[in-house]
This record gives sequence, C-alpha cells and structure tokens, in this order.
Amino acid sequence: MSIGTKTSGSSWSETLIIVVEALAIAMLVRIFFYQPFNIPSGSMKETLLVGDYLFVSKLSYGYSKFSFPFSPDLFSGRIWGAEPKRGDVAVFKLPRDNSTDYIKRVIGLPGDEIQMKGGQLFINGQAVPKVPAGSFTTREEGRERAIPVFQETLPNGVKYNVLDSDPDGPYDNTAVYKVPPGHYFMMGDNRDNSTDSRVQSSRYGVGFVPYENFIGRAEIIFFSADVDEPDAFRWWSPWTWPFDIRWNRFFHLVR
Repeated sequence: MSIGTKTSGSSWSETLIIVVEALAIAMLVRIFFYQPFNIPSGSMKETLLVGDYLFVSKLSYGYSKFSFPFSPDLFSGRIWGAEPKRGDVAVFKLPRDNSTDYIKRVIGLPGDEIQMKGGQLFINGQAVPKVPAGSFTTREEGRERAIPVFQETLPNGVKYNVLDSDPDGPYDNTAVYKVPPGHYFMMGDNRDNSTDSRVQSSRYGVGFVPYENFIGRAEIIFFSADVDEPDAFRWWSPWTWPFDIRWNRFFHLVR
C-alpha cells in the first residue's frame, strides 16, 4: 500500500459516517424546524389540492408534545410559543383523538363569536366581505364541474379564496359558536366539503382546537401531482410523471 492511500474499509466507514450524519440532520430539521405533509382530501381546495406536498413550519407556534413523533407526554402546554394568527393555514392534531393530522384555516381566535348565515361568514357579528372571484374546475365521478369561487377578507386584512359548491350547504347556516379561551375555530376553504370546527360532534366532528394541538403553519408546496383520478399520477410509472406532475405548483407559497 502506498503512503497516503486509504483502505477500502476506511472509505466505507467514512461513507457510513456521512450517511448517518445526514440522516441525523434531516431528523433534527423534521422534528424542530420543518415537517413535510401531503394533502389527502379536498377540504382546502382551491388553496391546497389533493396530491400537494408541503412543508409546515414548526417554529411558527413553538412546541408542544404534539410537535414530536409519537407525541410523548413530556410536558403540557407550549414552549417558545407564538399564537396562531387569523387566516393562517395550520396543521393540528384532531382534538377528539389527538393523533390524526388535520389542516384548516384559522378563522376564530379565543373569545370570538363565529357564525355562518346564508353561506356568509360572520365574526363577532360582522359579515366578512365575500366577493365573486371566478370559478374552479374540479373532476367529480369522471366529469368536470365548475364551482363558484369567492374571495373573503378577514378583519386583519388576510385574503383567500373559498369554494361554494352548494348555495344551501349543511353548514351554511349555523348557531353562534363562542370560541373558548385557549382554543381556535378552524374552517376549510372548500366550505361545503369540509369537516371542521362547525361540526361539534364529539364522535365525528372537529370542534374547537386547543392551542396545544397545533403542529405548525403551512408554508410552501414543494411537490404536487394530480392524484384525483384512478389513472392519474403513479410513482411506479415514471414515464407518466411529466404529464401528471403539477409543475406550476412547485414552490408555491401557502396563503
């Protein structure tokens, strides 16, 4: 062996060390900074589509036991906490089981009164401005359908689009919901196809979401593929990827 030449054994060990270090860094980033999630349902259309993959910032709201894998019961409440803002798109643990991940928009803050009347959102007795913003084309049972889109503007100036597929949907008219202290009222942007805080049933609903249950704020879509149809995107068919990947949604900010 020549002087300065490494053995194959030392090369393998160095490679293994690099791989372990990379995995450790990736795990730290996932636990403390940004966690990837994918969207399995259409409750947040048109903001988020089925097949979107996004990064959620855990720094946004600080940390609770739900911020970590398996939700270890190490402490209660939040550390380095920052309160969710009205209009944030946030991931949280479903209160009724504290294990299922949900993603909705923050609509009501602690102490707010929330109500739907005739499909219009009211916050503390004031109607949230809602103006037409075109239509959104979706596929349902193999057929395309255009759904009316409206832009809402929250009291803090946050603007976003909502879908109104049914002018007389089951949750278009509700009682007044009084948000308890330390809780938030969450709603999906696809208003007539979202199980959210308007559904208060302890068995099927979401109800008010405790501050502790928040995981983080949705920040950016890093990948998206059309998976709405049975013959759509398939990981095992790379020759179809260029046609099924939604290239225009890459690095799209979630707002």
